[in-house]
Amino acid sequence: MNKIVIAGGTGFIGKYLASKFREKRCEVIIISRTKGHIVWTDHDQITEALNNADLVINLAGKSVNCRYNEENKSDILHSRTDTTKIIGQCILKCNKLPKLWINSSTATIYRHAEDKPMTEVEGEIGSGFSVNVALAWEKAFFDFHLPGTRQIALRMAIVLGRDGGVIQPLKRLVTFGLGGKQGNGNQMFSWVHIDDVFNIILFLMNHSELTGVFNCSSPNSIKNKQLMKSMREALNVKIGLPAPQWLLEIGAVFIRTETELILKSRWVAPYRLLQSGYAFRYASLQPALIEIFSKHE
Repeated sequence: MNKIVIAGGTGFIGKYLASKFREKRCEVIIISRTKGHIVWTDHDQITEALNNADLVINLAGKSVNCRYNEENKSDILHSRTDTTKIIGQCILKCNKLPKLWINSSTATIYRHAEDKPMTEVEGEIGSGFSVNVALAWEKAFFDFHLPGTRQIALRMAIVLGRDGGVIQPLKRLVTFGLGGKQGNGNQMFSWVHIDDVFNIILFLMNHSELTGVFNCSSPNSIKNKQLMKSMREALNVKIGLPAPQWLLEIGAVFIRTETELILKSRWVAPYRLLQSGYAFRYASLQPALIEIFSKHE
């Protein structure tokens, strides 16, 4: 029986991964702020959980779907770097180190890109608050040198699934006739189906030669205007009013979020996964949306 430790395992992605690993009859241990799981302050229990684990995956971090005031910015940063450091420090205390530590990162680390896709090899790092968080997050992770533990940072694109993420708010917009392009609609949308996130993790577990940074994204990013058109088609909605940037800026204040989440052009290519032989189950958006929305019927 494989021993799987999921840190930050009570969110959208964590719950899905825990369910899928339990289907495979793995022992799944959750580290979380939520009662009923190992808490972040109990380093002895964390060390015991990590000892001889087959996989440790860290998904912990405050949601970026908020206003970037100073308090939230501090929480976004430290909820990522502090939990990463706790895991690393506890691994160092283990009698038998975990085989693989996967730490979540973000595709937002790359610059706004409408000209070409960003790969792990040739991608250009951006600037600004979100990029600085990503850089600090990865530094906290790779500052640990663990000869007995493989380390992989997954630069995750926007994860699509029926139980969380961006699908529900996008669905509401489309249903109410507001599913047109956002801004000029040319910004790229990089995404990955949650089934592929799980399968990518299995793939990385089974390929012991793989380490370092991997882009966790479908190979087929699309423009925002194509995304919204695909959403309308999947939901059989004919009309979609566009949302210009000035309107998004006003709306973001009222719903307490940032327009960066919509307007930044994330164009990410999973070069290393493809080169290593990973085959995406959902390489194109339309089949992914059909699968997601079919579960709502």
